[in-house]
Amino acid sequence: MATQRSKYTFFENVELNFDRAASTLPLSKGLLDQIKACNSVYQMRFPIRVGNDIEVIEAYRVQHSHHRVPCKGGIRFSSYVNQDEVMALAALMTYKCAIVDVPFGGAKGGVKISPSKCSTDLLERITRRYTTELIKKNFIGPAIDVPAPDYGTGEREMAWILDTYATFNAGEIDAYGCVTGKPISSGGVNGRTEATGRGLCYGLKEICSIAEDMNAIGLTPGLAGKRVIVQGLGNVGYHAAKFLQEEGAIIIAIAEYNGSIYNKDGIDVEAAYQHRKATGEILNCPGAENLDARNDALTLDCDILVPAALESQIHEGNAPHIKAKIVAEGANGPVTAEAEDILNERGIMIVPDIYLNAGGVTVSYFEWLKNLSHVNFGRMDKRFNQGAFSNIIRTIESMTGRNVQAEQRALLKGADEIDIVNSGLEETMISSYYPLREALKQNPKDVPNLRTAAFRVAIERVAVAYQSMGIFP
Repeated sequence: MATQRSKYTFFENVELNFDRAASTLPLSKGLLDQIKACNSVYQMRFPIRVGNDIEVIEAYRVQHSHHRVPCKGGIRFSSYVNQDEVMALAALMTYKCAIVDVPFGGAKGGVKISPSKCSTDLLERITRRYTTELIKKNFIGPAIDVPAPDYGTGEREMAWILDTYATFNAGEIDAYGCVTGKPISSGGVNGRTEATGRGLCYGLKEICSIAEDMNAIGLTPGLAGKRVIVQGLGNVGYHAAKFLQEEGAIIIAIAEYNGSIYNKDGIDVEAAYQHRKATGEILNCPGAENLDARNDALTLDCDILVPAALESQIHEGNAPHIKAKIVAEGANGPVTAEAEDILNERGIMIVPDIYLNAGGVTVSYFEWLKNLSHVNFGRMDKRFNQGAFSNIIRTIESMTGRNVQAEQRALLKGADEIDIVNSGLEETMISSYYPLREALKQNPKDVPNLRTAAFRVAIERVAVAYQSMGIFP
């Protein structure tokens, strides 16, 4: 997708946002310097045989903060991977974990390859060798650093990582906790695949329910009827669009790297997704028209724009033409610093990535807990709760003389793992928003927007963790 180069690197963008928030806090320079810096940067090169040749693979693992352990963050497979990007993503993970209050420090990994150009065998060998390099330097483990999927990786790669780690650590009872985003059969948790997109929907639903805030930007409360544009139909974009549509939002456009589609009356998200799976692109999707250029969709008139692709997609060049009232960041760092200033001046609400796409790490936390406890969620109490609910209904029936209908009884079943996971995710996204809103409302001069509020809340929480160690006053 086309981008316009910012005068700041991705990591510098993150540091700039950090500095804006840090300048409003009464914390010592030494403490702020510690929070801001990447604690460990592991740059590696390793050889892989490709046919009759040997290729040297460039890869990284960055642990941004050890204020809480283990560190946590995904692994990205992309030909655009570089150290600056991985450092920026690791830093964002630190602040993201702090905002949703999960007990992790931030980390991130990257392997500089193009997955689409690799055979399955080659991808497996690269993944296993990368994992081996992490093991050699003690950069992976359930109490050390726990990777997860990111752009270009998924359940399959996480299963390879688990198998490699377990092979090197035979007999480690908590080995399954060394990585999250695994298949269910390998210790994964129900709901992890769609967690980031679902969490985005939960967060937006709560934000849009606050009449005062919606009136301030010219919108009515609620998601129903809101015209939404989604950039990216990968894991995050697809699930975000799907769940927003289920809440009554109208998905009027979808943008992908090879083109965009539009329908003012709404696009069937599932149909568009299946069309892309069948043809390799979203163009010529039944029920939608193709747009002339792939990024034309970003500047269409809408209520909510969801950039859910890669970083720096909204930049100085297109920010003046954005017509959305809300920019909801599904991707990491999709808005450059220059674009941020432009959007803020125009009164557009930016819901920052370090809050809105934290659903993935939240459910990864649940998966990690499941792996350490060695029991599925709901196994211990599902039948007990179902029996208790049934006893209540029987008592009501005997007292009233009326029978509860069979379809109503179905609502009394005990919670399955997916119900518990989704409930925990919804609670996390809702409760995590209000400290940000409070920081924004209470400090209008120092905290002019939600991003600064989010960084302020995150920095304060990381600072408390460091101070509790007795290192800083």
